[in-house]
Amino acid sequence: MEDDDLGRLERLAAELESRGLIARVVRRPSGSPYVRVINPNATSLTENVVCRAADYWWSWGEPMHRADDPAGAATKVARVLAAVGE
Repeated sequence: MEDDDLGRLERLAAELESRGLIARVVRRPSGSPYVRVINPNATSLTENVVCRAADYWWSWGEPMHRADDPAGAATKVARVLAAVGE
């Protein structure tokens, strides 16, 4: 895990928070850190986003967005986690 990846995760978390989602960087003793995202209006809607190889990745292992554009990535996550009627 490079320091750049951690910084990218922190920037993504800030973008997600600005969109009204709950987001925090989770660091584990082993394994890569990730951003845990929760929709506060529908707490069953959650996602864990990792950063590797200069991209953000969905929890299911699919690349989501390039890591140099946290605002664009946050838009995608917010759309996926939106509750019906939001």
